[in-house]
Amino acid sequence: MAGGTGFRLPPIDPLEAAMNSTATEHPGSVTVIGLGPMGRAMAEALLDRGYGVTVWNRTASRADDLVARGAVLAPCPADAVAANEVIILSLTDYEAVHAVLEPAAQALHDKVLLNLTSATPEEARAGARWAAGLGAVQLTGGVNSSPSGIGQPDSATLYSGPREVFDRHRQVLEALTGRVEHQGEDPGLAALSYQLGMVMFWTSMLSFWQAVALARANGLKAADILPYATETADSLAQFFAFYAERIDAGVHDGDVDRLAMGVASAEHVLHTHTEAGVDSTLPAAVVDLFRRGMAAGRAGDSFSSLVELLAKPGDPTEEGTDGRVREDGLSLR
Repeated sequence: MAGGTGFRLPPIDPLEAAMNSTATEHPGSVTVIGLGPMGRAMAEALLDRGYGVTVWNRTASRADDLVARGAVLAPCPADAVAANEVIILSLTDYEAVHAVLEPAAQALHDKVLLNLTSATPEEARAGARWAAGLGAVQLTGGVNSSPSGIGQPDSATLYSGPREVFDRHRQVLEALTGRVEHQGEDPGLAALSYQLGMVMFWTSMLSFWQAVALARANGLKAADILPYATETADSLAQFFAFYAERIDAGVHDGDVDRLAMGVASAEHVLHTHTEAGVDSTLPAAVVDLFRRGMAAGRAGDSFSSLVELLAKPGDPTEEGTDGRVREDGLSLR
């Protein structure tokens, strides 16, 4: 699982890094399965640090440069798995993981599957159970970096699964990204954290593409609006911090903003797009959500109250300002 999610681990402490490091001249050997941009970057980072690296990819020619650097190309997944204890998986999805590994099932006993493949939390948990049934163990990882960040000290990865496995193979993990964090024993936690980041990443990037399309319709280039886009993006952190506290307290008072004003603004955005002849799918979806909030009686509430429309039915309801539980999801104010 990889991408710029916005989740950031604390800056690395050089002393702590030195204490945790067990680097040797010959650190060991690792298998990498899947040589897309991310898998290739991981194999290169391991080679840079002196690891022996065995690789396998469905299109074998993608390994040519790695083999020239000393990697070993396995002829099949079973041989790739058999070569080393630690198997790094960087594939498209868990369906691809099973398609590659099921023919190699007998070779998986006592192996550590460092699964960095994007998945839902439930898919990650199911994958861990499947691996356990074959005598292997899965450590789920969510990489908060692009391929260019692999091997860099400031890049970060979140992991979940057996803590003992995380600690035992920390040197390998830190060869991939300089900062690593174990989030818990549940193999689905890292996948959840990754998807929390990605839902913000994809929607944020789409909003930029949307703004670029609108700008182009009005004779502007992406570079022309970049300063304003960057300023807007940088301002979001303070909004996150302000609203997070209020949302957790169940406070959606309209003292700072009101949904009725928000829907007017969202409709202006939509109309600007339609007037310019730009595809309005995204802004129309935003307006639709705002209008649903209005229909639910939240016109006088903050637009943060929309989180209650998005929440899973049956989740604990928030407290109103009078202390009563809001059972119907509507404002008591």
